[in-house]
Amino acid sequence: MNYTPGRLMAYVCLALSMSMVGAYVALTKPLAAALPVFLLAWLRFGIGAAAMLRWLKKPANEAPLTPRTRLLVFLESFLGNFLFTICMISGVSMTSAVSAGVIMSVIPAVVALMSWIFLRERIGARVWMAVACGALGIGLLSLARNPHAPGLDADGAHQAWLGNLLVFAAVLCEASYAVIGKKLTAVLSPKRISSVINLWGLVLMTPLGFYTALQFDFAAVHKGIWLLLVFYALAASVWSVWLWMTGLKSVPAARAGVFTVMLPVSTALVGVLALGEQLTLIQLAAFAVALAGMLLVTVTGRSAAGAAHS
Repeated sequence: MNYTPGRLMAYVCLALSMSMVGAYVALTKPLAAALPVFLLAWLRFGIGAAAMLRWLKKPANEAPLTPRTRLLVFLESFLGNFLFTICMISGVSMTSAVSAGVIMSVIPAVVALMSWIFLRERIGARVWMAVACGALGIGLLSLARNPHAPGLDADGAHQAWLGNLLVFAAVLCEASYAVIGKKLTAVLSPKRISSVINLWGLVLMTPLGFYTALQFDFAAVHKGIWLLLVFYALAASVWSVWLWMTGLKSVPAARAGVFTVMLPVSTALVGVLALGEQLTLIQLAAFAVALAGMLLVTVTGRSAAGAAHS
């Protein structure tokens, strides 16, 4: 495969984007312990909106948005920002970052499935095998107990199951984000997409976030949490989205979907290296099976064309 400078830079953007998403997914665990979910999400979108205020301006060479494009922009934000944020923050707060990483490793396979279901694209036998590996990896998590994950007590098994389910819901949102995003890059610049979908996220989250803020004691939050919040907001709303959309401009969606493999890996690494979590043998086995599924997707070549990954 020949790598042109433009294509290579696009690959770098896609890999950095997914690595950043994986990192902030893990880092939402301490944030969710200090801030209510809706308030955390609202502040994220608010900080992002302030940072991207200049990006909202419509470029002179941009065509007027069609009703279909407006709908796609809304769905991109509703699924990839609003629902993904709620499911991801809630899910990670109930389970471990390592478990979240295993579950998110099925994103490439889910992207392929969505392409087959909604876009009627054909996918090969290897992708179906990757789907099976992802399902097996998630199933193994049901056997895992993680006494080392911060926030999980003796009664945490049921809570962890709910957390894992919410993280999987976030996977579905993220896969939708990938499929829709490619269509948007054909008509909008990465900066415009990033700013507009973040603004929609802010609008959708404001009623819940504002209500939560009225009852919250901001003075009780450690200043370190506020610094982490700023990083999370910029990484989630600005940097990762812009990097992803920039990469998608010059990379086919099918190939771009492969780079979501960076998300679960970075989530698990941050969980182990920064949050003090430990890999149990069952979690390691689940992660290995899920990674095998990702490899099946990445080496399928033409048969992975259905793999669209936000």
